[in-house]
Amino acid sequence: MPETAPLNVTLYKRAGCGLCDEVRALLSELRNDFPHRLAEVDIEADPVLQEKYFGQIPVVEVGPYVLRAPISRQDLAMTLGAARDRRDQLVQTDGDAYRERVRKGKAVSFSDGIYFWLSKHYLALLNLLIFIYVGLPFLAPVLMKSQSPGLARVIYKVYSPLCHQFGFRSFFLFGEQPYYPLKEAGLVNLKTFEQVSGYADVANPYSVSRLYARQYTGDETVGYKVALCERDVAIYAAMFLFGLVYGLTGRHLPALHWMVWVLLALGPIGLDGVSQIVSQFNLAWLAPVLPYRESTPFLRVLTGFLFGFGTAWFAFPNIEDSMRETRQFFIKKSAVAKS
Repeated sequence: MPETAPLNVTLYKRAGCGLCDEVRALLSELRNDFPHRLAEVDIEADPVLQEKYFGQIPVVEVGPYVLRAPISRQDLAMTLGAARDRRDQLVQTDGDAYRERVRKGKAVSFSDGIYFWLSKHYLALLNLLIFIYVGLPFLAPVLMKSQSPGLARVIYKVYSPLCHQFGFRSFFLFGEQPYYPLKEAGLVNLKTFEQVSGYADVANPYSVSRLYARQYTGDETVGYKVALCERDVAIYAAMFLFGLVYGLTGRHLPALHWMVWVLLALGPIGLDGVSQIVSQFNLAWLAPVLPYRESTPFLRVLTGFLFGFGTAWFAFPNIEDSMRETRQFFIKKSAVAKS
């Protein structure tokens, strides 16, 4: 590519914009003095561009330089001159590396198309993946009930590294109760896991009975175990719910402040989970302050839901900010490639 290659100028505009037509005409007049390629981007092609530039157009970008309305012929000439000088300096200092960057900036590759598609549809993809992740564990008890234990065990096996799957901390379908907590949970009018499973000493963290509780899947009377524990089900169901809400509100919700996330999302699940684990070490000096406790299904679901919903609220808007920048970049790049 010759060193005198024309500058790339991007004009952000919209239909019916008289000022945009005027700036386009001024750029045409200056083309002989400042050779350039004009790429026009209609801000109405993307809601983010419309939100960013509405009320400012026409907007002209030349390299790192940006002009916003009102734009005079002198403004354009000075900006184009500065961009030309900068380009010539980069050609002298960076040479081939600069030329390669320019070449790539004018070409839309297959991978660019993939990234652009992801930037537009990432939320639907995330929601789908979360739905599958939290939904498949419920298919395991359905398969057990329908006399397909082989397929159900595949699901249990796949989720085994991802969750403890203790029967006393999991939901059950098609049985007498939706859950069977340990007797230490102190819930009345419910059959305990010890009663329905027949395993003794399950509450001992170092007992092999915990392995049995992990492998226990239930029966026709008790029902069949979901392959994710109660807390994990609540976490990912809440993330999926927020994903739906975020999509329905046009992805305009601001991100949850990190201090609010710590207080309302991380705090409750940490307090419930850590206090349970520490209390079950059965340390004599700790017992007066933190007696042995086993969390309840309600607390697991509540704290899991708060953590999942709060984490999604914190993460999804930040992901959206990044994806907005990606969409703007590729819309501009596509316009430059077509100019």
